[in-house]
Amino acid sequence: MPFFPCFTLKYDACCVKEIEYFIPPGDVWKDFHKQWLANSKDYLLSVGLREELMEWDVHEDDSLAHYALACTDVTFRFPFGTQELMGIAARGNFDLTAHGEGSGKKLEVNDEETKEKYVPHCIEPSLGVDRLFLALVCSAYAEDEIGGEKRNFLRFHPSIAPVKVAVLPLLKNKEPLVAAARKIFDDLKLRWNVSWDAGGAIGRRYRRADEVGTPFCITVDFDTIEKDGAVTVRDRDTTEQIRMKIEDLIPYLTKEIEGY
Repeated sequence: MPFFPCFTLKYDACCVKEIEYFIPPGDVWKDFHKQWLANSKDYLLSVGLREELMEWDVHEDDSLAHYALACTDVTFRFPFGTQELMGIAARGNFDLTAHGEGSGKKLEVNDEETKEKYVPHCIEPSLGVDRLFLALVCSAYAEDEIGGEKRNFLRFHPSIAPVKVAVLPLLKNKEPLVAAARKIFDDLKLRWNVSWDAGGAIGRRYRRADEVGTPFCITVDFDTIEKDGAVTVRDRDTTEQIRMKIEDLIPYLTKEIEGY
């Protein structure tokens, strides 16, 4: 394990994603830069980063690149130390001006609203993708106690959890249960990454799903096939269980996972 963070933080140059967001010249860059800072924070929180582990490092004038108007780094407090996660820089028109000089081509635009011609300035947000994944794992790790037993689990936001749902037939040697559960599994896997677990006590299967961060478990029992046509849906974080008709599963999970 000690090698993985070092490898990630040293070799992630190939895993950096950037946006070149072009804006008009002048002091408008301040508002655009401020808006990108706010949008970046909203995004990082929305996918599950813990705000108390994030910090904002504003570069002072003496630490800015010679062409930069401003730069703020988003840092994250990993278990092995604080590291940069994302940078949002106001780069002026340095990039396009340099490209224009090197190519001999003017990289100007005609602004139809103002009737001005200018070289656009640039706001550049850049994000280390593999660092973000590592930060998500660090943010998601949680411990609590259920029924007097310690539980370790990953509290991934449902939208980014690798496995969204685990489908669990109560018993693996009862064909009607397995068939009903398999039908649900086949329907859900058309939309999301879904796991199948039919081995062992149901409590142990819940724990296995918790450990990999699966937000929801669906248990098919004898009432499902003999009485109400409903299943038990268990929430990973609260461990609360609700009874739900099979036909209501996809609308419910869509809202919980995708937000609508």
